[in-house]
Amino acid sequence: MSTTIHAIFIRGHETRNEPKPHTVYRIEVQGPVRSWLVWRRYSEFDDLNTELISSTGAPPPAPLPPKHTFSLRRTFNDEEIIKERVQGLEGYLRGIVSSKDSKWRDAFAFKEFLNVPTPQSHSTAASGGASQFTSSSWLDEHTDLQALVRDIRADVNKRNALSDSGDISASHQSNVQAKKKLAALLNRIGALAKGLDDLGVAGMSQGEIQRRSDMVARLQDECEKLGKMVVASRQSTRPFSSNSAAEQNPAAPADRAALLGSSQAPRPTLTTRVFGSAALETNITRPLDETGLVQLQQTQMDQQDSQLSQLSSILRRQKDLGMAIGSEIQEQNEMLDKLNYEVDRVAPKLGNAKKQLNRLG
Repeated sequence: MSTTIHAIFIRGHETRNEPKPHTVYRIEVQGPVRSWLVWRRYSEFDDLNTELISSTGAPPPAPLPPKHTFSLRRTFNDEEIIKERVQGLEGYLRGIVSSKDSKWRDAFAFKEFLNVPTPQSHSTAASGGASQFTSSSWLDEHTDLQALVRDIRADVNKRNALSDSGDISASHQSNVQAKKKLAALLNRIGALAKGLDDLGVAGMSQGEIQRRSDMVARLQDECEKLGKMVVASRQSTRPFSSNSAAEQNPAAPADRAALLGSSQAPRPTLTTRVFGSAALETNITRPLDETGLVQLQQTQMDQQDSQLSQLSSILRRQKDLGMAIGSEIQEQNEMLDKLNYEVDRVAPKLGNAKKQLNRLG
């Protein structure tokens, strides 16, 4: 991820005599972490404008100020011309930076013109290639990793909310996304630690190395906490969704007691029916005729079907939960294995960094 330009100014100018007298303009670029200066002459602006039109197929939003024909009265360092040109060049650069269409500021020619620092690519970091961090791009990468930590926390919170609402599938997907981002975070933290080692060898001061080592350690602590949050099983405060059939059509207490049994009430004695003998009358059936008995039997059968439907719904939910838990356990095991591998891989690098700090001290 390249550095985002927050603001750009042309703060001044100066005259240089090599290779021949000309004016250069001091451009101040403000990024999210630091600011830097770039010196460019008008001919370089003109080359940039030509390259942007060629690569994007359209001229930049603001026009480049025109060239001036100098005479005996108006020379290349005429203050009136320079003031007019500074305003035009600053408007030209700001038009590119503030444009809704990013094709001009994303062009390589524009980034090269402003010396925009670019951190080491993630693929190079993951493959163990040589670090290409500078002092400023290292800080930019650290800022990106902090943003990634916040994204992972947001995914975990989303997973918990979906779990509470009973959406097991979406909750599982959010957890998978959090795990993928966590794996990328582990790789990039390792690359950041390696980049700090290289900056220490390149001559960075001991105090700055210690400060940045603490920054890496805090990221690693955050990563460890996120790992525990991601692999932790979410215990929902509501075991069943409010939209489930069991909650919408709860069974009557008497039917529940008859179906599941009660520790307080004695179990009913089982009776057997002898074919050919008269059926036993009860207080419910005694006042009913044959039509009433048929209706009572149909009502009891409907109640039993409703109870079986509720029980089936509960069993299906338990099956879904069991399958989700099994999948979660498998992914947790894979994540733990990868975490152990990453810890083993980063530990020697941290050891080497401590040795280098001791030698510098």
